[in-house]
Amino acid sequence: MAKERKNNTLVFTDYSVPKAVGTLAIPSMLGMLINVIYNLADTFFVGQTGDKNQVAAVSVAMPVFLFFLAVGNLFGVGGCAYISRSLGEGKKEKIKSISSFCTYIGIIVAAVLSAIFIAFKRPILYLVGASDFTIDFACDYMFWIALGGVFSVTSIVTCNLVRGEGAAKESMIGMVIGQVINIILDPIFILAPGNKLFGITLPFGFNMGVKGAAIATVIGNIASVLYFIVYFMRGKSILSISTKRFSAKNGIIKGVVSVGLPASLNNLLMSLSNIVVNIFLAKYGDNAVAAMGVAMKANMLVVMLQIGLAQGIQPLVGYCYGAKNYQRMKKSIRFGMMCNVLIGASVTVFYLVCRRQVIGVFIDDEAVIEYGVKMITALMAPGTFLGIMFIINFAFQGMGKGAQSLVLAAGRQGLIFLPMMFIMNKVAGLEGIIWAQPVADAFCIVLAAVMFRATTKKLEKEAKLKTMD
Repeated sequence: MAKERKNNTLVFTDYSVPKAVGTLAIPSMLGMLINVIYNLADTFFVGQTGDKNQVAAVSVAMPVFLFFLAVGNLFGVGGCAYISRSLGEGKKEKIKSISSFCTYIGIIVAAVLSAIFIAFKRPILYLVGASDFTIDFACDYMFWIALGGVFSVTSIVTCNLVRGEGAAKESMIGMVIGQVINIILDPIFILAPGNKLFGITLPFGFNMGVKGAAIATVIGNIASVLYFIVYFMRGKSILSISTKRFSAKNGIIKGVVSVGLPASLNNLLMSLSNIVVNIFLAKYGDNAVAAMGVAMKANMLVVMLQIGLAQGIQPLVGYCYGAKNYQRMKKSIRFGMMCNVLIGASVTVFYLVCRRQVIGVFIDDEAVIEYGVKMITALMAPGTFLGIMFIINFAFQGMGKGAQSLVLAAGRQGLIFLPMMFIMNKVAGLEGIIWAQPVADAFCIVLAAVMFRATTKKLEKEAKLKTMD
């Protein structure tokens, strides 16, 4: 057991910065890549039904899933950052209470949300942009997503907690297991016998449509949770999910929530922004709603890869900050920024060259494709430099700088984006709606750079004063 624990922390202390970033970030990025494929799979396989109303229904119901993601990140990301900082400070016993607290509070909150979404699914879906053509499909999708909400949240929380102790590979495996199972089950549950997939006529299928996509997601999350339960039971982790270790004392609530809240708020505001976009697009018809859903899913490739790298180095930043090794921390952040710019530039060029083909992969409807090409062009515009903001945001989380992280999260999806949406819709109509997010992203990249420079200057000043003392 001691050997395993030592191996997990060596990445924070002994590895060179590029090796440490690679060790932590590559599993996280691979996990995110599978996550992108898994998210695209629902839209892709539902699109193979040839029913654009079902594609639009998945887009409309997506904000509900984002609420569960928000709860998972509240206790998962918050717990991850607090665990890595506590490791750097040498507080290993406290880590057991942090992990237990995050796991069980997450389960309780998820159960309450599930009950609310199931009880009020129809009025909620009409509120977020469902039409009479999509409401029944959206209700089917939402019911099953809500029913499995506890497993979705628990999977996210435990995945992040394991990442916080430096076990990036195990964290990735747990995430990927659930997503691969989901991808395998999607065509089986969604499509009917006789449907063609990649030119092959399917001999099987349950013909459940969007309902099948949601059920596959739930089963995948259950598989992830089972993997992490086994991981904890093996006794090779410094974390604990024992109820005996559950505690909210000694600053645990503040330590988790101060960082988890900005991460959670980002998902809630993402949910709100999706709702607002759907409402604004509704007057242009279900084709526009479906196209934005497809474009946003395609855009997830660059966003998730960049977030995966930023998320991967967050525990390294947290450990270095807790150990007051600011020089190593800054080197890690700069190296992460450079990698994210290269990733962003590569994917952006590919998407802009192949945008029509990318949208066409998901749905064979010319009207939807025409909208989708415009939308993906706009969404990819800031793609090269967007990763810098993600690195800075996750670095703030790793350092426990909840206020700074909160400003960036609230800005990109709320304080800057939402006013931009209203203004640009008023000025430019549909084109304004399409370009509101890219313009907000550009503002936030600049804001992140200014805030990060101010933070590092303060740390440098504190380090100089400590040396003089």
